[in-house]
Amino acid sequence: PAFRHFQRGYYRVYLPALAADWLQGPYLYKLYQHYRFLEGQIAILYVCGFASSVLFGLVSSSLVDRLGRKKSCVLFSLTYSICCLVKLSRDYLVLAVGRVLGGLSTALLFSAFEAWYVHEHVERYDFPTEWIAVTFSRAAFWNNIIAVGAGGVADFFAEWLGLGPVAPFMVSIPLLVLSGVFAVKNWDENYGKKRAFSKTCGDGLKCLLSDRRILLLGTIQALFESVIYIFIFLWTPVLDPHGAPLGIVFSGFMAASTLGSSLYHLAVSKRYHLQPV
Repeated sequence: PAFRHFQRGYYRVYLPALAADWLQGPYLYKLYQHYRFLEGQIAILYVCGFASSVLFGLVSSSLVDRLGRKKSCVLFSLTYSICCLVKLSRDYLVLAVGRVLGGLSTALLFSAFEAWYVHEHVERYDFPTEWIAVTFSRAAFWNNIIAVGAGGVADFFAEWLGLGPVAPFMVSIPLLVLSGVFAVKNWDENYGKKRAFSKTCGDGLKCLLSDRRILLLGTIQALFESVIYIFIFLWTPVLDPHGAPLGIVFSGFMAASTLGSSLYHLAVSKRYHLQPV
């Protein structure tokens, strides 16, 4: 019961943050198109977001450890809320700054929350380490469900209610505020070991170059992600001229992703014993 109570406290903060993130997926390109920007200009805005996510991703673990995991989660709520608010502006430079803030927020989303959880689970509550996988597995399941639902919700506000492509970004803000408030009220602060940034990067580079398998795996992952990012950029301008409901299409993509994940888990289960080689 104590573990379940602790789990619920984590999900109460983490799941609204994920929901806010997914809501912004279907209508980002459409919003920039709505503001009359050219495809090349929109591409630069996308690159600003991806590049800032890479740069902040390098320092996010050190930043989170020094600032505090709880404070970092609250900072995520603040920066992502500002990122959503600036979508109301039609100024290109302001929108570019918003994309940079979005990159910072993404880096925090995928580092601070899990780091906070693992520390609390092991250090404060001394639960068995095997239970960490249970929490993250359930979080992944709910993440898939939320992603599918987010497309429908975004479509409802943007198309059905006729509020336009900026509406899903505004709907994200209350969820981000909710996540931040729950973190402030219910979470205790914890910190990581303070390590020099140069040492952290140096150790990572040594690990990457010392094992050929890690280098190959990283290369495959990078190539895969590049294809996904090209797809993310192109699917809206390809489908939108045909009147496709973007939110529902997005839900379809997320459902297909969930199905793929489920098929993989089924394939490697005790029943079928298929293993990646």
